[in-house]
Amino acid sequence: MTFPRLSLYAYVRRHAMEKRTSSQESRKLSQIFFPKQLNKVYPIRLQRSSSTSSISSLSSSLSQNSDDSSLTDSLNLVDDNFQFALNLISPSGRRRGPAVTTNTPHQQQSSDTAEPGELRRCNWITKNCDKAYIEFHDECWGVPTYDDKTLFELLTLSGLLIDYNWTEILKIKKILRQVFAGFDPTTVAKMEENEIMEIASNKEIILSDCRVRCIVDNAKCIMKIVRECGSFSCYIWGYVNHKPVINKFKYPRDVPLRTSKADTISKDLIKRGFQFLGPVIVYSFMQAAGLTIDHLVDCHRHNECVRLAQRPWRHL
Repeated sequence: MTFPRLSLYAYVRRHAMEKRTSSQESRKLSQIFFPKQLNKVYPIRLQRSSSTSSISSLSSSLSQNSDDSSLTDSLNLVDDNFQFALNLISPSGRRRGPAVTTNTPHQQQSSDTAEPGELRRCNWITKNCDKAYIEFHDECWGVPTYDDKTLFELLTLSGLLIDYNWTEILKIKKILRQVFAGFDPTTVAKMEENEIMEIASNKEIILSDCRVRCIVDNAKCIMKIVRECGSFSCYIWGYVNHKPVINKFKYPRDVPLRTSKADTISKDLIKRGFQFLGPVIVYSFMQAAGLTIDHLVDCHRHNECVRLAQRPWRHL
């Protein structure tokens, strides 16, 4: 049976329109999955990955375009299969099968090659990074933390990732410590409205009164946990059995954006009244506070943080 020329044209045109619509819808979904805010949490260029839950070229919460890799790969597969279908009905008789894509060597690189005598760091730390950001990576990020004040500080700083990136946050960290009483949750929880407005009017940190009030409210929630569990440290570390989760990620794309553990913690924190602490923010906090060690295995800080994770539990 042969198809009339008009029917064949309509058939090809219909499939072309479907492909175009599918491509537009996929781009919209990609924008939903990776909103601009995530560039602040993970300031890195996202590359292709086989999973939408992992980031390609990134770390934990620690530069700036985003792409949903699985959607991109799916679109490529649609393009290939559609081209194959057109080849089957083309009069030339030349038929080609779908192209097979493979990972190229540069996609497998774990980190930039360090120069002789230079410390090897996670590859999202580059020569162009701000000094404060590099120091944060080398001295704080991934170090197991048990002090309530420090945990409250890291929780607050991680929460600011909704509005800022890590470099911007670290530049105002000292000022934030001053206005929030060294991040003593006991003191912050007692702040009055006039103190909140005074902090909100500080042009050096540019925090809205709503954001400042949120930090104060979170401090109040921490104090409730202290009365219930003895300390915020005991509560939060209980989710990982008081022992850091030691990961051995070789490639940036292996580092997750969030985990089921972060989902669980986020749900309970929100249930307790905490604000601006979704799963992605909570996982950034877990990475910064050393509840999970996400330094790449060839980073000089990985083994050091693992060693610190194995020290006696002074908080117990």
